[in-house]
Amino acid sequence: MNPILKNILAVIAGFLGGSIINMGLIKIGHSLLPIEGLDPNDMIALAEVMPTLEPKYFIFPFLAHALGTLVGAFVAYKVAATHKMKFALGIGAFFLIGGIMMSQMLPAPTWFTIVDVALAYIPMAWIGGKLAEK
Repeated sequence: MNPILKNILAVIAGFLGGSIINMGLIKIGHSLLPIEGLDPNDMIALAEVMPTLEPKYFIFPFLAHALGTLVGAFVAYKVAATHKMKFALGIGAFFLIGGIMMSQMLPAPTWFTIVDVALAYIPMAWIGGKLAEK
């Protein structure tokens, strides 16, 4: 297969793989730790209640962001024809941008935003690339 097409496929596969893991964990989190009287699909209501939530409600969002990025980076590394680690880290950067955008739409407590942005994206993309390298 043409290396350019393979690299494009790496980005698409990494994004899709990471997104599936991310959304799956978010859905599991909402089912295991439901927020009383809140429809998790109502972004306005979720934004209003976010600052008042206990730390336990942020476990699954962090896991979703971290594991989604890890899997996406792993997949991108495995599929890419060249510059494999750059593609893995690129997936991390892409999910980081998404995470920053979400932190603007759903303002979480500052401690969560710092932990999430600092640990869930670029470090997990690097780990995903390293795991795929072996």
